[in-house]
Amino acid sequence: MNTKIEHIKNGNTTSARGFLAGAAYAGIKHKSKDALDLTILYSEAPCRAAATFTNNKIQAAPVILDRQKIEKYGQAQAVVINSGCANACTGEEGMANARTTAGLAAKQLKIKPEDVLVASTGVIGVQLPMDKIKAGLAQIKLSTAGGADLTRAIMTTDTQPKQIAFKVTCGETHFIVGGAAKGAGMIHPDMATMLCFITTDAAVSGPFLKAALKKAIMASFNMISVDGDTSTNDTAIVMANGLAGNKTITAASECAGAFQETLLKVCIHLAKSIARDGEGATRMIEVQVNGAKTLKDARTTARTISSSPLVKTAVHGCDPNWGRIIAAAGRSGAALVPEKSDVYIGDTCLLKGGRPLPFDKKALSDLLNQPEVLIRVELNLGEGQATAWGCDLSEEYVVVNAEYTT
Repeated sequence: MNTKIEHIKNGNTTSARGFLAGAAYAGIKHKSKDALDLTILYSEAPCRAAATFTNNKIQAAPVILDRQKIEKYGQAQAVVINSGCANACTGEEGMANARTTAGLAAKQLKIKPEDVLVASTGVIGVQLPMDKIKAGLAQIKLSTAGGADLTRAIMTTDTQPKQIAFKVTCGETHFIVGGAAKGAGMIHPDMATMLCFITTDAAVSGPFLKAALKKAIMASFNMISVDGDTSTNDTAIVMANGLAGNKTITAASECAGAFQETLLKVCIHLAKSIARDGEGATRMIEVQVNGAKTLKDARTTARTISSSPLVKTAVHGCDPNWGRIIAAAGRSGAALVPEKSDVYIGDTCLLKGGRPLPFDKKALSDLLNQPEVLIRVELNLGEGQATAWGCDLSEEYVVVNAEYTT
């Protein structure tokens, strides 16, 4: 099967056929230049839908409502998203407000309330300003060009919009997968303070869509860490409207691999964008772990290193203190034999078979001062390999979060 995956310049959630979006400033968050804080993503046709959510035991009203809808119906046609208020820890009033938001959007779009999902991000413990939500929804005009505004509207402490799309050719089948995400703080494996919305015009079966999303999430959003905190609102939704006109893709289809690969590309791009844009971050850290006893061990080791405050601060200070790297690997819980372990920063080996090697401290310090820093650990115990992404930990992170509500 001849397969080609091509990046779409400036692609996003409305690159796929039949998807429209629009956004408005409703006054939910503090206004800044060109601010947007309320947005709708809409498909002209009903979609198969799948989602993953936070593992935090404290879950926001939108998470609870969306989980119920996805499990019951397995479909959606629109998502309403607001930034500036998380609608978390808001009790029954918060649940009622989430349902009302979906109902207002459904009426405006002339679709069923059960086909409208909701998502929120922002401060915990504050009720949604429903008068502003209602007025803001009425301002939103949907268009195929609205994907860029959606990406901006979901941002909170993000400094850069995060979006991507790919066009896929699989034999005679052609489809697009696009996505947008937000996230900069409260980011840690097993989802993060992030929202992610993925769209495709491919026809995909519900069971395969669910399995494909779970697999992509495990290798992308579950492999990033900014600060070790997980959120109450983490949500990743994929919607497939079938307007590409292809034969429905199942796990046994010839194009299943192409769809899975493209979905993974979208998720990894967005996950790396979140890690790169971590609150106060000055550089992104990529941690590669090879030769682990199992895939689980590889992921555990990579995530532990990428989320280590000591590793993060060493990178921020351009201090090639590799001992922090192997120490993090050692406490991860994964199988590790010191005498078989190697540690690299970039291409420079600092620990070989458990024995330290001499290195040029100035050259390594300069390497750590680059926008992207590569750390590699070779465990030499098996075939397991994984990659995790994080960022350095700076003084600015403390400032941003010390003044988040003040």
